[in-house]
Formats: sequence, structure tokens, C-alpha cells
Amino acid sequence: MKPVRSLARVMLSGVFVVSGARNFQNPGLLVPIAKPVTDRIAPLIQKNVHPRFPTDAETLVRVNAATQFIGGLMLATGKFSRPAALVLAGTLVPVTAAGHPFWNQDDPTARNNHLVHFLKNLGIVGGLVLAAADTEGKPGLRWRAGHRIGHSRRSMQRAVRTARREAKIAVRSAATARRLPG
Repeated sequence: MKPVRSLARVMLSGVFVVSGARNFQNPGLLVPIAKPVTDRIAPLIQKNVHPRFPTDAETLVRVNAATQFIGGLMLATGKFSRPAALVLAGTLVPVTAAGHPFWNQDDPTARNNHLVHFLKNLGIVGGLVLAAADTEGKPGLRWRAGHRIGHSRRSMQRAVRTARREAKIAVRSAATARRLPG
């Protein structure tokens, strides 16, 4: 199943690598579209990230593009693919909200077009969530922790049974030794 996973990761990451590179080189096309969202999140960035972190729309578009490019490459190569998929899903949320606000469209054609792209991005987020959850057939952290706990519990139960058995043997040996003359 590894070739299928690898191919699916490459196919899923392609849009992020290409659009990330393109948007990093030419952020000017996206700045007017991103401005309403960046204006809303700029205070949160300054408060929670760092007060001197640049919050202008062009810089945030470039940061998002670089993140998508690097995350797409990581997903495609399989290096840290699970965290990369989560990061890519996180970058797609503001992009979708800014780029495809179908709820603001009055024209039915434009509204339908934005709705299709919104749902497409929602489907990509779903694929990224699946990629983030995929352990490639290996046991996940939850299973391994539960398995270790079960193993420890069984080992402890064996040790208790052995100790009880040894105690019974010692009691019988002592009782037998008392009955013997001498």
C-alpha cells in the first residue's frame, strides 16, 4: 500500500507546492483579497506571536505561501508528513475564508463559483486531515501506549501470581519442616 500512499501524498501536495511558489513570488494579486482577513487577525498575531511581527497583508500572504510551499514539499516527500498535513490544513482555512466568501456574493454565477471552490477546499482539508491521521499501517501512539499499559498490567499480574505461589510453597515447606523430627 506504500505506493498508493506516496502517490496520494504527492497528488495532494501538488497544489500547495505550485500555488505556494507562485504566491510567494507574486503576492500582489492576493493582497486585496486577503486584506479583510489579515486586518482581522493582525491584532491577534501582535498579541500572541510577537508585537514586532509584520502584519501587513503582503507579508502575511508571503508567509502563508512559504508555509504552503514547504509543507507541500514535506508532504510530497513523506518527511514529517503528518505534521505537514496539519499545518497545510491550517493554512487553507484563512485562504478559503478570504478567497471564496460565497456568502457575500449577490450574483448567482459568482456565488455558485465561489461555493464550488469553497467546497473543493473543504474537501482538500478533509484529505489533509486523513493524511495527518494516517500512520501508514504502523500502530499509532494511542495504540502503543495502550499496548504498553496492557503489557505492564499482565506482567504485574504474573508477578503477583508467582509471589503467591512462592509464598504458598514457603508456607508448606515451613509446615513440613516443623513436622519433621530433628
